[in-house]
Amino acid sequence: MTSIGRMLIGAGCLLILAGLIFLVAGKFSLPFGRLPGDISFRGRNWQVFIPLGTSIVISIVLSLVLYLLSRLRR
Repeated sequence: MTSIGRMLIGAGCLLILAGLIFLVAGKFSLPFGRLPGDISFRGRNWQVFIPLGTSIVISIVLSLVLYLLSRLRR
């Protein structure tokens, strides 16, 4: 049970870190959600938003961070 507890604490810390990053990004007016490749459809009473460009950028950044962390662990 201790490994599950540690995993939940780690996931919670990651969520807090992600929240802080988005708060800082909002204060500096970084264009997350408005990048080229983000698709938005608007109708009369509905709206669909597909953040493809933002998802790709976040994926690349997370891949680089995890790669660097794995290199540091060796």
